[in-house]
Amino acid sequence: MADVLRGRIRSGELRPGQRMPTQAKLADEFGVERGAVRQALRILQSEHLLTNVSKGSPATVAARVGAAAAGGPGAAPRPTMVELAPRISAAFAAPHVKIDALCLTSVSLTLAVGEPLREIHAGRINPARVDVRVMLPSRDIPLAFPAPVDASVDGRLQRRWLVQRNAQGQVLKHNLLALRSTHGIDVHVSFRALPFTPPVKLYLLNGREALFAYYTVQRKEAEVDSEQLEMYDAEGTQSTLFAFERSAVGAPRDTSFVEQSGLWFNALWETISSDLLLTS
Repeated sequence: MADVLRGRIRSGELRPGQRMPTQAKLADEFGVERGAVRQALRILQSEHLLTNVSKGSPATVAARVGAAAAGGPGAAPRPTMVELAPRISAAFAAPHVKIDALCLTSVSLTLAVGEPLREIHAGRINPARVDVRVMLPSRDIPLAFPAPVDASVDGRLQRRWLVQRNAQGQVLKHNLLALRSTHGIDVHVSFRALPFTPPVKLYLLNGREALFAYYTVQRKEAEVDSEQLEMYDAEGTQSTLFAFERSAVGAPRDTSFVEQSGLWFNALWETISSDLLLTS
């Protein structure tokens, strides 16, 4: 439903400032319950395509859709820390939230999940089920990055990365699983270990969106255990995130990218990845 309505807004069928059909009319048109209508409208509101979404009067198409949709599909890519959080929040508007992530650590995902968690605790959204799967590099492989420029340096960089990987993963898992007891939400969080250092990061949201970024490796210097070390590393939170959306109207290339990304993730999950324990 969100895909179809989004297409109507972008095509001009629904014009900026126009009132949307009532939720009752939309429910009749799509053959769904009003709860599903509200979920779809909240998704479009989170993308700044709609305003005044409530249980009362009809929502309104944003007055400046072109500018307001800066965070929507087809917009210019932005850094992970800017782009990921609003898209994760939109994904949590669905009754069944499904998030798959492949990354070097889960720091960006852990931060991005904070906003929908606040929305849940405030009573503004209430998904019935949340499934999160995360693939991270194995502790048992030599990382391509972060890695010391001088190969003779001991394993301090890898140990520091491992501490961060485990700490962020534990926080993410704890915060999500807590929703079971606080809100009765059916939550499942799983981790798998990759036998390689991923050169890219990928987030798949509800089977509808694929968010993709390159890890750009740079040579830099940082203090590790009170010593300045030269290293090769990438700043994942600043990686430019490209968004692709599976759409019912047009955009076959984006739709194919989302589908193939899902197949690729599942293939890694089910074959060469292994159990991951968030321990040192």
